[in-house]
Amino acid sequence: MAFRPTALIYLPAALRFLTRLPVPRFAWEPEDGPPDLDRLGPAFPLAGALVGVIGVIVHLTALTILPPFPAATLAVGALVLATGALHEDGFADTADGLGGMDRARRLAIMRDSRLGTFGAVALLLATLLRIGALEGLAALSWAGAGGALVAASALARLAALGLIGALPSARPEGLAGRAGRPAVATLWKAGIATLVICTVSVMLAMGWMGFLAGLLIAIVAWIGVVRLASAKFGGQTGDVAGAAALTVEIAFLLGALIFARSIG
Repeated sequence: MAFRPTALIYLPAALRFLTRLPVPRFAWEPEDGPPDLDRLGPAFPLAGALVGVIGVIVHLTALTILPPFPAATLAVGALVLATGALHEDGFADTADGLGGMDRARRLAIMRDSRLGTFGAVALLLATLLRIGALEGLAALSWAGAGGALVAASALARLAALGLIGALPSARPEGLAGRAGRPAVATLWKAGIATLVICTVSVMLAMGWMGFLAGLLIAIVAWIGVVRLASAKFGGQTGDVAGAAALTVEIAFLLGALIFARSIG
């Protein structure tokens, strides 16, 4: 059997699933079907890295004419536009859902398209943390900031995939439930792809210690989201997966910044 680089074969489909980028369907792609995380999962980290590259390009371009804060704001805005605020929506809905008195009420709140107070405040804080972390990293090293952003974007998609693999579906009729749970082999493939991406980012821009500091805090944050989702929702949903992605992205950037400042 010929070698089939799964992450590359399904990358266009993963980009169409995770972003709002106008990715065409190529002749060499397998037949489209319903969303299938076991099929698309290995390509998630690479899709996330490409979204991060968009943010880096905008960030570096903006830094040539703007101070660090507005440049970081434009970079985060580019990430949000590229994904159609997919993870931000899940983060806000999850925060709103946590205000429910019981599991059924929490899941019902998460299905409501209206944005509540908890969701609005959580989303504001998350956005400010992303901008602030990127601004702080850029003040120390613009290359380090770029490498951290690409690595964080790849890790974020792995975190979402890992959460879905770690927990049963709390709402089988939702998108996450219909898309299925990734197999262990899929998670391994996605993890290896993320490791390759992060290694390249480290070699080009970040130091290993900064990467490991960010990774440690990101892992702790991911475990916290998994435990919270299990306790409050009885499993995972697409919203919770989005919340895990954004939480891990922020945690990684903050961890990298904390280390960079400690040695700066």
